Amino acid sequence: MNRAERAQMAMMLEVSAYPKPGNVDRCHDYADTRLEHFLASTILVRPVFDAAERPGGRVGSLIREAVMRTNGHSGGNTHFGAFILLIPLILGGDIEGARRVVAGTDVADAIEFYAAFGLTEVRVGESADLDVNDPASVAAIRERGMTLLDIMAYSADRDMVAREWTNGFSLTRRSADLLHAHGPGREGIVAAFLDLLASEPDTFIAKKHGAAVAERTMRCAAEVRRGERDLAPFDAECVEAGINPGSIADITIAGIYVALGEGWQWDS
Repeated sequence: MNRAERAQMAMMLEVSAYPKPGNVDRCHDYADTRLEHFLASTILVRPVFDAAERPGGRVGSLIREAVMRTNGHSGGNTHFGAFILLIPLILGGDIEGARRVVAGTDVADAIEFYAAFGLTEVRVGESADLDVNDPASVAAIRERGMTLLDIMAYSADRDMVAREWTNGFSLTRRSADLLHAHGPGREGIVAAFLDLLASEPDTFIAKKHGAAVAERTMRCAAEVRRGERDLAPFDAECVEAGINPGSIADITIAGIYVALGEGWQWDS
C-alpha cells in the first residue's frame, strides 16, 4: 500500500471495528451520523491524500481541502481530527517525517487551517479566544506571526489531537505500539482503543460533557480492561448518553496508519 491507501485503510478500519464505547461503528449509528457517512468520507478524501504524497503540498491547504471534500454529506464532520494527524503523516511518511512537517508550518498554513475549522461544527473550549468565526482572529494570527504549530500549541492543553503536534505524536506512537502488541485485525484495534481510553481523558468528551464525564469514562474503560466491567453494557451506556470518545478515535486512526506502515496486519 502507498501512503494514501494506508490513510484510507486506517480510517475505514477504525470505524469498522467494534465495539468501541460510544462511537459510531458497524453495530450502531447516531441519529444524525451513520457508519455510511464515515465510509463516504474515507472515499471522498482520497484526492487530498494523493496530493499529500506529491512534493510541494502544504498542511493547512490540504486540511482545508480534505474538509471541503468530505463536507458534502449530511453526517457533519466525521474526520477533522484525523485529518490533522494523517496529513502531516502522509506528507512526512512516518512520525519522524511528520514532526519535521509540523515544525515547518507557517502563517499561511495557520490561516488555511482556520478556514477549514470554520467549515466544521467542531466543538471548541469555552476559554478559546481565537474564534474561528471572528475575522479579528485571523488578523491576530497575521499580526502575531503564528504558525500552524503555534495554533496547535495554543490549543494543546484542552485538545489532545492538537497536543500530538506538540509532543511528537506520542499517543500516535503508543497507539501503533499497542496494535503491534495486541495483534492483527479488529480485535487488536478495539483493545488498543480501550487501552488509550482507559489512560487518557478524551478531550472531545470533555468539551461536550465536561471534564468530570471524561474522567469517569476513562475510569470505566479501565474497569473494562481489568475485567471488572463488561464491555457491551459500557458501550450501550455511552451511546445512550451521547458520550463518544472522538479524539481517541482520531488518534487510533493515526496509530493504525503508522502500524500498517510497520507491517501490522489488518486481515490476519
